[in-house]
Amino acid sequence: MIIVTGAAGFIGSNLVAGLNARGRSDILLVDDLADGRKCLNLADLDFADYLEYDDLLARVERGDALGDIDAVFHQGACSATTEWDGRYMMARNYRYSKSLHDWCAARGVPFLYASSASVYGMGPHFVEQRSAERPLNMYAFSKFAFDQYVRANAGRVESQVAGLRYFNVYGPREQHKDGMASVARHFSRQIAAEGECRLFEGAEGYGDGEQRRDFIHVDDCVAVNLWLLDNPGVSGIFNCGTGRSQTFNEVADAVIAWHGRGARRYIPFPESLVGRYQSYTEADMSALRAAGYPGTFRPVERGVPDYLDWLERHALTV
Repeated sequence: MIIVTGAAGFIGSNLVAGLNARGRSDILLVDDLADGRKCLNLADLDFADYLEYDDLLARVERGDALGDIDAVFHQGACSATTEWDGRYMMARNYRYSKSLHDWCAARGVPFLYASSASVYGMGPHFVEQRSAERPLNMYAFSKFAFDQYVRANAGRVESQVAGLRYFNVYGPREQHKDGMASVARHFSRQIAAEGECRLFEGAEGYGDGEQRRDFIHVDDCVAVNLWLLDNPGVSGIFNCGTGRSQTFNEVADAVIAWHGRGARRYIPFPESLVGRYQSYTEADMSALRAAGYPGTFRPVERGVPDYLDWLERHALTV
């Protein structure tokens, strides 16, 4: 059996879909379904069992056996970058991860977990080195703290432990995220409703809409996770981006091209984000490539239309 935490969330549900595509349905889903809308991400998927996240945590911290577990994909977390309740964030993102890590290590179970590119803060270097890491909010700090724990314990853990620092992920099954959804999703909905999409004016040395991010399609993130499952000898903390930054204008243009109409409109850059906004991210993919990952990553010109096609096929607002 495979355990997937955060299974009803964005990356977690796509990971379950990826496992199903391989013929695997012996999956224990773990999530917090207080927001019942997330169940829609699971309605077309096959699985064996479901547990609430606090139920799994209690069992793990008691040291309960959970059956024959092939791997744990730990994708669950509170991902709100505006949440400043540090005790809450550390309980949800750090303690939970630490307990699962230790449970897996004691049983030789591969542990594959979600880190975040937010640990790099403002950059400008996005490489898996301590000197490049400077988290700017509680979410980023909670992810950074667990990465530190993984590093500190790497020498005593014989089984696989691999973390992926996701960059700007977009794609299917993110409709429950509302304001935290990808810019591709926001741009598409704005064009459908108003005929234009809104981008930030130039700031901090960047022209209008020319801020750059490393945008990665969620299917490409799933492919990396499944490759790690197939390669249990690979451990470490790895960036999960495309290795190429693209502008918000390029994302907007891909959305406009798909709709066949629309325009860009630039709005003032918020004062509250000055000095706190990642105007540039680009994953250094050297470590993952050195570990042997052979896959390619689609640019937004291909990934965004793939995503909007999926939304249209599933009769969701594009």
